[in-house]
Amino acid sequence: QVQLVESGGGLVQPGDSLRLSCAASGRTFSTYNRGWFRQPPGKEREFVAAIGRSAGSTRYADSVKGRFTRSRDNAKDTVYLQMNSLKPKDTAVYYCAVDRISSDYVSASRGRYDNWGQGTQVTVSS
Repeated sequence: QVQLVESGGGLVQPGDSLRLSCAASGRTFSTYNRGWFRQPPGKEREFVAAIGRSAGSTRYADSVKGRFTRSRDNAKDTVYLQMNSLKPKDTAVYYCAVDRISSDYVSASRGRYDNWGQGTQVTVSS
């Protein structure tokens, strides 16, 4: 069974940092781009960041540029999202997913991604 499992969420204060992980099991996704999305309370799921299959390309939403960093370890088939300088507006359930197509183009489109994880809650509050 193919599965993505996110971890690392929690309750933090504004300005704090968190590192999210997304581990794959059931098959390897090392040759696919990997995306992070989030769904704030009462809102639609939105793109956060994505990383290319070779880790040479990354893409970020404007709202997180300069604060979030994506990385991946293909040997572990795991991707990471380092989140610094967290703000209350970053509060959301964070999901990882896999690009449907193995290509060099890193997409920010939700419809392009599949194999969604169950999500991990990130709450930023003082």
